[in-house]
Amino acid sequence: MAVEIESFRILEGNISPRALGLVIEWAAQHKNELLNNWELAKNNQSFNKIDPLK
Repeated sequence: MAVEIESFRILEGNISPRALGLVIEWAAQHKNELLNNWELAKNNQSFNKIDPLK
């Protein structure tokens, strides 16, 4: 599954509605960290660990 970080729109793949809700909740809580990791990954750098949903 691929999800756009800015809008949380599903770009590719399928996931159950319940799981999607959890993914979006987690991503919303960690949006800045995800964007930072995306920049690191684009530059072939190691990215930072992001805490799981609590």
